[in-house]
Amino acid sequence: MKTPLFPLNSVLCPMGRIPLQLFEPRYLDMLSECMKTDRGFVVVLIKEGEEVADNCEFYSVGTYVRLVDFRKLESGLLGITIEGTSKVLLTDFTQSIDGLYTGRIEHLIEEEYATLPNEYLELATLLEQLERHPAVKALNMKVDYADGRQVGWRLVELLPLTKKEKQFLLELTDPLDRLKQIEYFLSLMEQ
Repeated sequence: MKTPLFPLNSVLCPMGRIPLQLFEPRYLDMLSECMKTDRGFVVVLIKEGEEVADNCEFYSVGTYVRLVDFRKLESGLLGITIEGTSKVLLTDFTQSIDGLYTGRIEHLIEEEYATLPNEYLELATLLEQLERHPAVKALNMKVDYADGRQVGWRLVELLPLTKKEKQFLLELTDPLDRLKQIEYFLSLMEQ
């Protein structure tokens, strides 16, 4: 069965949330179908192109998401909040006449819970500071700061890293490797 794809210029990791504004008919129809069938869709990071373009190139590892909230915005657009559930590998895809991408996906093995080692406690503190921002608070995420996976995933989403760096971190399968790489990228920022 093919799953709808939603190319974005943002990375979303498992257990993360992101707000979206839908206005294109292809995505409104996609959302309606997802709600009717109680299925989700896949967020993939754009390599080349734009979010609203009819043609773009995207990475093959993304995140399967489910709708957690929706509302009509003052602008008249539909505002939704989605939450990542699992990482997936896109094995092939097609694009329909209306521009919607769909693809066959393979759910990747869920990462094991990893207790946050003391050497990465500063990363948890940094995350707590980032989560004080009103836009992040509004997402209503519950973060287990003792879980190295969650600390790493949230930092991937929130830190000002390049798209390529974020995708690299998403694709890692070991939470402690991800934390180590995040520390490395932070050290580069400080220089």
